[in-house]
Amino acid sequence: MAGYDYNLYEDFFKEANESVSESVVHDYVPLCNKGNVIQFGAAFLPVFYYTGFMLSLVGNGLVLCIIYKYEKLSTVTNIFLLNLVVSDLIFTSSLPFWAVYHKSEWVFGSALCKLVGSCYFIGFNSSVLFLTLMTIDRYLAVVHAITAVQSRRTKYAVASSAAVWVLSILASIKDIFLYDVMKGSNGWRCEATGYHQSTLTKWELFGYYQQFLLFFLVPLVIIQSCYIRITIKIMSTRMMEKCRAVKLIFVIVFTFFICWTPYNVVILLKAIKISFGDPKDCSETLDYALYITRNFAYLYFCISPVFYTFLGKKFQHHFLKLLSKHITWLKIDDMLSMPSSKSTSIRSPNTDY
Repeated sequence: MAGYDYNLYEDFFKEANESVSESVVHDYVPLCNKGNVIQFGAAFLPVFYYTGFMLSLVGNGLVLCIIYKYEKLSTVTNIFLLNLVVSDLIFTSSLPFWAVYHKSEWVFGSALCKLVGSCYFIGFNSSVLFLTLMTIDRYLAVVHAITAVQSRRTKYAVASSAAVWVLSILASIKDIFLYDVMKGSNGWRCEATGYHQSTLTKWELFGYYQQFLLFFLVPLVIIQSCYIRITIKIMSTRMMEKCRAVKLIFVIVFTFFICWTPYNVVILLKAIKISFGDPKDCSETLDYALYITRNFAYLYFCISPVFYTFLGKKFQHHFLKLLSKHITWLKIDDMLSMPSSKSTSIRSPNTDY
């Protein structure tokens, strides 16, 4: 009887092992080799990241200097502008680390991997939301100038800014927890790791759809709707230099669309590929497109302070005043005393055009 039991269990485990072996073979999916894409990134990205970091540092630094010297944080516009500058600097502070990473490998350790990754995503998300918030505020100031006087106060600006930071942090939590250092074929990597590949793929897919819907499609619709209403309002009034204001609006919307649309279209295509495409398809076209279009989206963070400050007459005046203290031989004081510098802006106390 003992021998019969032994043979029975032996046959049972043999069949079980054969069943497991067959399922493993059928479920095996080879990983794609992204060596060419990584080499492309190593040659292309570092210079772009360093350049973007320097442009952002200079542009946002000047805005901070002007706000500190000539402006007050008692206005809604300046509170939003300060938060936009801070979010841009938080984001671009991560670029030098990514430049080194794409050039060789991650050499900064696990703690900095999480810190830099969190700065990257929080700054990225909050910058888009603050641009949208500033557009909404500008819409209220121009289109609903009278009714918005009571609502556009310091408490409203602080509460709205706090809501943006909370939403940006919540949207980035998954990336903060998932990012860590791992050993790869090309050295140490800083990326999402620590979980089964299927789990990481689901989070990656969630991130793509979140980026496209929450941080592109919704802001784009809001920004376009607001600026269309602002343009109609300006054209229907007797505001001075209405053509200049409309041109400025067109530049802001057009630049946002040009910089952000290609990147988010690629994001959507990658999400569709992951959801419905062949898992064995190792095409690198979208990977190359993501590298290129993502950097045009980054470029907007570097030039956005120019649109919201130095294209406005008030900040141009502050900038010239700042230069006059350090470059006396340019005779900037004569430019500041010209009547045109005081009379060419739109005569409305609720708009910065």
